[in-house]
Amino acid sequence: MCDTMVALGNVTADGSVLFAKNSDREPNEAHEVVIVPSADHPVGSRVKCTYLEIPQVSHTYAVLLAKPFWIWGAEMGANEHGVVIGNEAVFTRVPYQKEKGLIGMDFIRLALERSRSAEEALHCIINLLEEYGQGGNCGFRHRMFYHNSFILADAKEAWVLETAGKFWAAEKVKDIRTISNGLTIGQTWDMASTGLVEHAIKQGWCQSKSDFHFARCYSDRVYTRFSDARRRQKCSADLLSLQRGKITEKTMFQILRSHAGIGEEERRIDRGLTGSEVCMHAGFGPIRGSQSVGSMVSRLTPNSATHWVTGTSAPCLSIFKPVWIDSGLPEDLIDHPQGVFDESTLFWKHEILHRAVLKNYPERSRVFLVKRNEMEEEFLRQEAKKRFQSEIERRAFTDECFEKSQDAEEHWLKDVLKVPEKRLDFFYHLAWKQFNQEGEMSSRIP
Repeated sequence: MCDTMVALGNVTADGSVLFAKNSDREPNEAHEVVIVPSADHPVGSRVKCTYLEIPQVSHTYAVLLAKPFWIWGAEMGANEHGVVIGNEAVFTRVPYQKEKGLIGMDFIRLALERSRSAEEALHCIINLLEEYGQGGNCGFRHRMFYHNSFILADAKEAWVLETAGKFWAAEKVKDIRTISNGLTIGQTWDMASTGLVEHAIKQGWCQSKSDFHFARCYSDRVYTRFSDARRRQKCSADLLSLQRGKITEKTMFQILRSHAGIGEEERRIDRGLTGSEVCMHAGFGPIRGSQSVGSMVSRLTPNSATHWVTGTSAPCLSIFKPVWIDSGLPEDLIDHPQGVFDESTLFWKHEILHRAVLKNYPERSRVFLVKRNEMEEEFLRQEAKKRFQSEIERRAFTDECFEKSQDAEEHWLKDVLKVPEKRLDFFYHLAWKQFNQEGEMSSRIP
């Protein structure tokens, strides 16, 4: 389960376009942040995606990818031209292609590597979808099949693209737009696949063109309902609308960390077998098997693009750090995480703190969140001055932010462990005991 959102310049505080996404995957499905440089490719080259090999283009653009470690593509990412894309799993009535093909994350990377604008990326995905379809297992330990929706944005505009098999509809964003794990486009759109309405009528999902509604006709209502997509999508849309005209990167950080919508009481993360929040915490059972394992916020203008990434799970406990594609990532991120504990990687280092906090989330998180927020405020202040400096200066700043973040988390862990553990809900405790065993972390959490 995931949440993706965008706010155009007519509703942000400074006229920039702001994009944000949480990647919700299995708790041990390590998330990594990588930069792939631009490249030229010989005529006749082919590219191996997660499962499928397809013809390569002559030139690919530099990309920043925030991704599950085992997948070729990305859950969210950006390219050197300031295009950003995030995807959502959606559940539809169209049968899933279970043989290996292109998956949603592959579409993101392919479009970013081949497009100079959001609209160009939109058409890139549509063309690939219509030629190759979409299919293949998207789960790590547990097999999972789904279709995809996307938000694509650049410094001028944004689009929502929603798919069901090879069928699709696209809508241009006017100001604020959010998507979760359900189709949202209804009776109007800006572009759509040939035969979209006729197929629904033929299947008996509607009677005529006049009562066609894309989301209502094509959605699998059972899976969409249990994903809690409608409530989460409303939560993110409401929180953004509340800040209309004042939306900043900090607004996006806060929404990605939210555990409740407007007027809702914040639920204890160790309670319940169903339900989910924008900041997703895994629990017991198949419906609560996902965790927000990585987060990204992008600020886009015609002259600059700054990407704020966590590279770590649980955005409510993580630190957003600034990255620029041209200036690169810290060297210590070259060691890519896998599906079991490895203290040399950013993702798994943070898991020691994260999983220690889970033993008494309300009290242990209070130990450092004020300091965490102060650190991010300072990063934001400095980034506003450094975004137009040289690559060397921006790279030094990125390295400094990552280093300060890791040093702070090591210090905070010592303070967290001074707070006693709390008796947890039985099923929640059982779930995390299993997650820790599978991730080879049982002996790593103090």
